[in-house]
Amino acid sequence: MKKRTNGIIIAIDGPSGAGKSTVARLLAERLGYLQVDTGAMYRAAALLISRAGLDPADLTALEEFCRNIDISLEYSDGRQTVIANGIDVTDQIRTPEMSLLTSRISSLKPVRDALLKSQRQMGNGGGVVLEGRDIGTVVFPDAELKFFLSASAEERGRRRCEELSGNGSRVTLVDTIADVIKRDRQDSDRDIAPLRQADDAIAIDSSHLSVEDVIDKMVHLYREKISSTGNHI
Repeated sequence: MKKRTNGIIIAIDGPSGAGKSTVARLLAERLGYLQVDTGAMYRAAALLISRAGLDPADLTALEEFCRNIDISLEYSDGRQTVIANGIDVTDQIRTPEMSLLTSRISSLKPVRDALLKSQRQMGNGGGVVLEGRDIGTVVFPDAELKFFLSASAEERGRRRCEELSGNGSRVTLVDTIADVIKRDRQDSDRDIAPLRQADDAIAIDSSHLSVEDVIDKMVHLYREKISSTGNHI
């Protein structure tokens, strides 16, 4: 195992609505690690592209645009803030429209190139929990501990519907499940960095598990990894 400065790299991949963000945040808190929500970074990029009125199919214009985007994550009092070109967009990126656009633009090379470097810079020293769709396969294929967190499309749709309704969005469960299935298809079928489980990732189906159950399982596996390798906590 590679010896890192601050601990190990923990990668959490999985489909939309599997609870990756919540699990990554709580796991990072338990371990004293930093959470890096790469999905939020792609959502912020999607929002900027949408507001600029760009056609994602115009790769030349997209490449020029992405050279000038600045997306970062800030943390205060346990809350993540997503900053895009100096503006807090945390609440604007969690809509069904942004979910579908994110799946479309996250496979495009100009967008990936713009974000991949900063993601690796944030995580390379270790002591981080990164979550997304291709952390363990593309961003950090050498991550010391990899999880693939999933749940049934129906359960993920239910969770997503509750989240959106809680934020004031008018959505139905049927439409939300349909969006989840569509997003799964887009993520899995794309040519660049498709959603897939890394060969050395540990699969966890959270359909019938509480968040606490998932965290406890991950912490147990983390401690096993640390004790077997001697890498510091």
